Amino acid sequence: YTSAEGRQELLDGLAEAVDRLGFALAALGAAYEQLDERNADRLEEELFGPVQLSYGHAKAAHAGFASRHGLVSPAFAVPEPGAPSTGARGFIDAAVDAAAEADAGLSALQDSPVWTEVGDQELRAAVAGVRERLAGVRGRARELERTLGR
Repeated sequence: YTSAEGRQELLDGLAEAVDRLGFALAALGAAYEQLDERNADRLEEELFGPVQLSYGHAKAAHAGFASRHGLVSPAFAVPEPGAPSTGARGFIDAAVDAAAEADAGLSALQDSPVWTEVGDQELRAAVAGVRERLAGVRGRARELERTLGR
């Protein structure tokens, strides 16, 4: 097991989290399109903003770590969120699940031995920041969903 393999393992784990956050953004964008103006504004402020910041910072952390260690950072594509018939609640639920999966993946990275062996301070700080921004997403989504249709 080499340091290069460990760094690649960290990059791969971070890439999975970025992909999940990209899906969460796409799903929130689809939900936004189906909401009235008041709820769309709430969704943008309470969910889309924090997830978008998390996505951007996770991508930047991935690119920075790759650059610092001479590795390749791929271009991340935003996936399709699904059919419009999913509905706003369905899209919000899918986004919350994807954000939770990203957070769980980042948590697993932080708990792995590779993290302490080859992770650097900049990556540690970036991942901690991403996880902090994601912390309240589920609760804010539930509060928003509670008021939909009223």
